[in-house]
Amino acid sequence: MPTLIEETAPRDGLQNEARVLSVQEKIRLIEDLVDCGVPRIQVGSFVSPRAVRQMADTEGVVRGLKRKEGVVYRALVLNERGLERAAACGVDHVAVFISASETHSLRNSGCEVKEALRRAESVVRRAKADGIAVQAGVMNAFGCRFEGSIPENRVLRLAAVLAEAGADELCLADTAGCANPRHTERLVEIFLTTFSVPLALHLHDTFGFGLANVWAAWKLGVTRFDGACGGLGGCPFIPEAAGNIPTEDLVHLFHAMGVPTGIDLERLSAVRGFLETAFQRKLPGRYGRTGCRV
Repeated sequence: MPTLIEETAPRDGLQNEARVLSVQEKIRLIEDLVDCGVPRIQVGSFVSPRAVRQMADTEGVVRGLKRKEGVVYRALVLNERGLERAAACGVDHVAVFISASETHSLRNSGCEVKEALRRAESVVRRAKADGIAVQAGVMNAFGCRFEGSIPENRVLRLAAVLAEAGADELCLADTAGCANPRHTERLVEIFLTTFSVPLALHLHDTFGFGLANVWAAWKLGVTRFDGACGGLGGCPFIPEAAGNIPTEDLVHLFHAMGVPTGIDLERLSAVRGFLETAFQRKLPGRYGRTGCRV
């Protein structure tokens, strides 16, 4: 069974960067990723530009894209206002996330978990009523930098509300990079036996466990994973947040195991080169660093 990789570099990948890419640079990044064969791309977020200035021009990016049939162009929203902005640009796939951590929720969304859940549930119901596909997720599902371990029953309770509201897909996000393979396996097993909607994983590579966590989930049947080209990313509301799993390393893992993704690794490495030039530094992605292409 092929694995569905969702590219988050244009959204999660850019939001923690000091340099803000221009609209044209973002469009080039997204269209280059499409040319690599990436089937799902997070093109930006409709959030407060005061909170995340890198996403202030998402409308311009979305309107300027030459969309390819069959590719999912997804945008993140936090509330109904964000959903309205996304819909006005013609976005037909959105993501809405809530944090399982009270501390992180206040920093990330400006409200307590209870209110964030109310907003997210409203977004899911309205989006579905308007014919927009929704991925709904729980951040800090595997632990929190501020609060430590997060009770699994809390994560399940939040996800249950989102699933009942009509989410097309659930996502477990390891926002702080606290997950380990055993924990990943346990929580994924619970989700797969509890919910009937597809499950995706959004993993950060704080301690280098990212690919090991992917392997643990994939063995159980999960086939949807997020990555960020070059290993960009990190929540701007978590100090020294680590990036996402480098997409090229994620793709290489599956290709090395004979699992198709439909993504051209060499083209993807060239996109990483574009990002390294844009940000004037080497990114942490490993694939191709030694010249090895096995």
